[in-house]
Amino acid sequence: MEIRIDEGLRAYIDPLTEDEYAALERSLLEEGCRDALVLWGDLLVDGHNRYEICRKHGIAFHTIQNTRFKSMDDVHLWMIENHLGRRSVSDFQRGVLALRKKEILEARGKAGAPDDPPWQEGQPEPPVMPAPPVPSRQALARAARLSSNTLGQIEKIQKAAAPELVRAVRRGEISINAAAAVATLPPERQAAAAAGGRKELREAAREARQAKAPPPREAAPMPPIEDIDDLPAEVARLRELLARLTEERDQLKKKVMHLTVALAEARNAAGGD
Repeated sequence: MEIRIDEGLRAYIDPLTEDEYAALERSLLEEGCRDALVLWGDLLVDGHNRYEICRKHGIAFHTIQNTRFKSMDDVHLWMIENHLGRRSVSDFQRGVLALRKKEILEARGKAGAPDDPPWQEGQPEPPVMPAPPVPSRQALARAARLSSNTLGQIEKIQKAAAPELVRAVRRGEISINAAAAVATLPPERQAAAAAGGRKELREAAREARQAKAPPPREAAPMPPIEDIDDLPAEVARLRELLARLTEERDQLKKKVMHLTVALAEARNAAGGD
């Protein structure tokens, strides 16, 4: 069978880096192509890099058909789920894939169920089947092994970030959190920051956060000492206030420590699956 390549489908998932491609090539040369290429008819769905390398070096490979696909949306959803299950996918890539899944499901919901058989005149009208619900942001984030907040930041980056900033995030030159802040700056500033490298990106993130920060509130002026009728009572009140604020600070420190430990344990568990 002649295998057909769709360039749009090939580019649907971020391409391998040069190092990743070289590692895959070494593996195929040493061990052969152990995983089957996935086809939909004659269309290659999964295994574009393996197919290219196998043809280049004359390495034998085998294929399997996925007969469950009924539309290109089905193909895209399968590719998304397949890549979300891989450990090598970065958090940013996971978020992008989760948001693509959301877009496909939202479009399906607006269009109605795609698999309903066509109605013909003279036949009883089929019951209206509700479209499958679109997962909540929390559910999408959980499936992508991200926090809901991180997924929201990735969505903000996709909507507002300049292409140069997006490339910097993909290369790991700036964190998702910082990139979401930089994305609030004008596109020219984003591009200049990305061109300046990690140091300039950090400076742009600090600039963006400071611009969003509310102005500091001025403390209420203390009355002159001579205007305080009962100095011992006022001192006692201030000491009580200080003790209460100190206790609140200590409780917040404990919460931060517990959350940090829980986050580390969750990351270790995810990495050990």
